[in-house]
Amino acid sequence: MTSTPEKTVAQPVTAPAGDFDADDLSDLGYDQQLHRSLGKFASFAAGFSFVSILTTVFQFFGLGFGFGGPAFFWTWPIVYAGQFLVALCFAEIAARYPISGAIYQWSRRMGGEVIGWFGGWFMMIAQVVTAAAAAIALQVVLPSVWMGFQIVGDDPTLTSTSGASNAVLLGSILLVIVTAINCVGVTWMSRVNSIGVVCELVGVIAVILALFTHAQRGPGVVFDTGVPGQQPGYIWAFIVSGLMAAYVMVGFGSAGELAEETRDPRRVAPRTIRMALTVSAIGGGLMLLGALMAAPTLSEELAIGGLPYVLDSVLGSFWGKVLLCDVAVAIFICTLAIQTACSRLMFSMARDGRLPFSKQLAHVNSRTGTPIAPSILIGVLCIGVLVVNVGNSAIFATLASVCIILIYLIYLAYLAVTGPMLYRRFQGWPHTGGVDAGGRKLFSLGRFGIVVNLLAVLYGALMVVNLAWPRAEVFDPAGDMPILRWAGPIVIAVTVLAGIACFPRGKEHPKPVDPAKS
Repeated sequence: MTSTPEKTVAQPVTAPAGDFDADDLSDLGYDQQLHRSLGKFASFAAGFSFVSILTTVFQFFGLGFGFGGPAFFWTWPIVYAGQFLVALCFAEIAARYPISGAIYQWSRRMGGEVIGWFGGWFMMIAQVVTAAAAAIALQVVLPSVWMGFQIVGDDPTLTSTSGASNAVLLGSILLVIVTAINCVGVTWMSRVNSIGVVCELVGVIAVILALFTHAQRGPGVVFDTGVPGQQPGYIWAFIVSGLMAAYVMVGFGSAGELAEETRDPRRVAPRTIRMALTVSAIGGGLMLLGALMAAPTLSEELAIGGLPYVLDSVLGSFWGKVLLCDVAVAIFICTLAIQTACSRLMFSMARDGRLPFSKQLAHVNSRTGTPIAPSILIGVLCIGVLVVNVGNSAIFATLASVCIILIYLIYLAYLAVTGPMLYRRFQGWPHTGGVDAGGRKLFSLGRFGIVVNLLAVLYGALMVVNLAWPRAEVFDPAGDMPILRWAGPIVIAVTVLAGIACFPRGKEHPKPVDPAKS
């Protein structure tokens, strides 16, 4: 293990913040091993590319509209408001614990070893499957740009056997590439990710402009509660449609995952966590509104075709292909960001001796400053998720359903932070005045902390219930396997049992810093 005994917190002095980063990490119990080279934009890019609205809104617009009709738009600001409460809590704790493996470290230091371990375990499982699902999205765009990307068979249709097999091939190639980038070092990862984020931002702006300049109806369309298929009980349909926004707006805490590689993380990470979520929410909200205003029809055809259907009718062939190339870039950096965040989480847990083969997984290459073994293992696991689906013509529907279920795990991991944090607040956390080693004030919720934290916990609990509710229309639309309605609780039970089996017993690990002293 690479942890060191805890030390007395350094006294405030006047010096550049960067001079304190290594000593600051040492005060929290760890040596500086990862290369610290990321700036403010790179930190923002990590969170923004994980959310990746250009990828996820493309994938799940049809799901939201199909259940809630045009008025499903209002689930977007509602979910954003709830997630922003969580982001505020994350920002406050990121300022006090700028350590890799953010969710694991934060839940561990707030709730103890067991809660911390399961918070990290839930997050890690969800990230592996989510990265695999993001990678196969290349099949949605690349063969449409050039049929030469259809390497397996000649039918690129998502529901065909050749289309599904080709998706596995393209996704596996992408995972090999992002794994190689992560092994080369965080500097290269940051450069690629930052360039990709700029491209995605340009693409988002282009999509918004294209949609609004081809509007066929006014913004009042968002008050239309007409649902394709005329499902009874609109409130229920509206709640179900919120799963789309719940799926998209996660991952904004990735800036915290890269804290040990970020300069001045106590000040940078809290700001970029909030900014990544807010920029994503604004851009995604405008895309949803523009799509509803520009869609040729608000019928079942829109529910099936989603945002690609709208853009095809608006942009035509040439500009449509240009935009698809930008979407491919977004898919690339989304996969890269998820794998990077997961590798840092795995490294952080291994460094504390909390995983099998911890010594190997915690090793940092001295030249690249990167934990190579976690990156390779995660890449292999993601490819494994795809390979077991070779020949499954319903791979997209399968992984989409699994991802919605596993987002449940991410929300549970978030609750593993905000829940214990609320308990600590009632004990007086944070006790100290909230300044860093240079005497600068840290981000704090102040007297609003308990209220914000309580609302964040209530929101998280309601979202967990919403995600896990046994709905046939989400988890068993064909009606062939009623047991799939209970997929959420079943997956959680299996994950918890596997976690109990893997939970390290009798191993040494560093004692967490007492939250009451922070």
